[in-house]
Amino acid sequence: MTIVYVVLSTVVGTFFASLLACVPSLHIYNVMGLLVMLGHALISQGIELQPEIVIPFAASLMVGYAMLNTLPSVLLAAPDESAMFTVLPGQKFLMQGRGYEAVIMTTVGGMIGLMALLFIVAPLAPRLLPLFGRVFRGHTHWILWTVIAFMLMSEWPKGGRLGRSGWAKFIDSWKTTGAGLLTFLLSGLLGFVLIFRTPIAADVAFQNLMPAFVGLFAVPWLVLNIATNVTVPEQTMEIETHLRLDDILRGGFAGTLGGGFAAYFPVVTGGVGGLLAGHATALRNDRVFLVSQGASKLVYYVGGLMLFFVPGVHLKRGGGAALMRSIMTPRTDYEYYLMLAAMAGAGVISILLVSPLTRGMLWLIGKVGYRRLSSLALLLIVGLVVGITGLTGLAVMAVGTGIGLMPVLYGSRRMNCLGVIMLPMACNMSGIGPTVAGWLGLL
Repeated sequence: MTIVYVVLSTVVGTFFASLLACVPSLHIYNVMGLLVMLGHALISQGIELQPEIVIPFAASLMVGYAMLNTLPSVLLAAPDESAMFTVLPGQKFLMQGRGYEAVIMTTVGGMIGLMALLFIVAPLAPRLLPLFGRVFRGHTHWILWTVIAFMLMSEWPKGGRLGRSGWAKFIDSWKTTGAGLLTFLLSGLLGFVLIFRTPIAADVAFQNLMPAFVGLFAVPWLVLNIATNVTVPEQTMEIETHLRLDDILRGGFAGTLGGGFAAYFPVVTGGVGGLLAGHATALRNDRVFLVSQGASKLVYYVGGLMLFFVPGVHLKRGGGAALMRSIMTPRTDYEYYLMLAAMAGAGVISILLVSPLTRGMLWLIGKVGYRRLSSLALLLIVGLVVGITGLTGLAVMAVGTGIGLMPVLYGSRRMNCLGVIMLPMACNMSGIGPTVAGWLGLL
C-alpha cells in the first residue's frame, strides 16, 4: 500500500503543480503555504500526516513548478524571481515565432539540472555538506555582500552618445545604471518595511513578501503588454535550432553551478545564481543561456528542498524547506530516498507535460490575443493578492509595481528588484539590520 501512496502523491502533485505553474505569478511557495495551513488543521484534528504522502507530494510540487513555470515567463513575460533572465531571450524567440523552441530549450536545462541533483549531488551531499558547513560558517554575510556588489557593478553604464558637454554625456551614460541602483535601494527600503513593520495582517504573515514580489516582477511587464498592445506573430511548433551536445553541457554546467550556489546560500535566488554562473563560464549565445537558466531554477527550487532531507544535515534553505519544517522533521535515510524517488518520477511526468501545455498556451494566446490574455492575467494576479493578503497587500503590490516599472522603462536589470530581500537580509546577517531599521524609524 505504501508504494501506491507514493505513486499517487507524486502523480497528483506533479499535475497540480504543472497546471498552477501556467498561472502568471502564482508562486509555488504561496500554494505550499496554504497547503501547510491545511496540514496544521488536519494535525489539530488528530490526523497524522504520513511521510509517504507528504514528502512525494511536496517534491513533485517543486519539480513540476520548476519545470513548467517557464511558460508564463517566456510566453507572457510574467516571471518569478528565479526566472527573470529568461524573459528577454524568451521574448526574442517569441517575437520571432519560436516561443515553443525557447520553452523546450529551457526544459532541456531543467532535465540536466534534475539529473545533476539525482546522480551527482544526492550521493555526495551527505559527505560534503558537513564540510561546507564548517568552511562557510561565519562567512555567509560577507559572501552575500560580495554577490550584491558584483550584481550592481556588473551592469555597465550604457549610452554616453548624446549631449555636447561632458556632463550631458555622463548623465546619458549613467541614466540606465542609476535607475538600476535606485531600484535596488528603493526595493531594499520596501523590504525593510515588510520585515520590521509589516502592514500585512498577522494571520497571513507567511505570505508577507508575496504582494511585493508580484508587484516588482510580474505586474510591470503585464502592464507594458497591455499599454503597448503587442502583437505576437504566428508560432511554429518545430524546433529550428538543434542544440549541440557542447551547448547542452555548457549551459547545464553553468546553470547547475549557479542554481547550486543559490540553493545553498541563504537569500541568493536562482536568477542571481544563473547570472554568476553565466559570467563565470562566459555564456554568450541565447541557446546556451536558456539551457543554463532552466537548469539554474530547477536546481535552486528542488535542490533547496532536497537539502532539508539530507541525512545528518537537514539544511533549511528556501521557502519550501521552511514550510516543510513546520509540519515534519526528517529523521532517517528513508525520507531522503523517498524524496529522491519522487523527484525522479515527477521529473519524467513534468517533462511529458511540457509540450502539450506549451501548445495549449500558444493556442490560447492566438485565440484570445496577447493584450486580452495579459489583461486577464493581471486581473487574476490582483484577485489573488487581494484574496490572500487583503487591500493592504494590494497597496504593497502597487508600491512594488511602481518600483518594478523603473527597470522596464529605463532598460536596467530587473534583478535589481531583488533588493527587497537581499538588502535587509544582508544587513540582518551582518548584525546591523535592527540598527538600520531604527534609523529608518521602523522600530
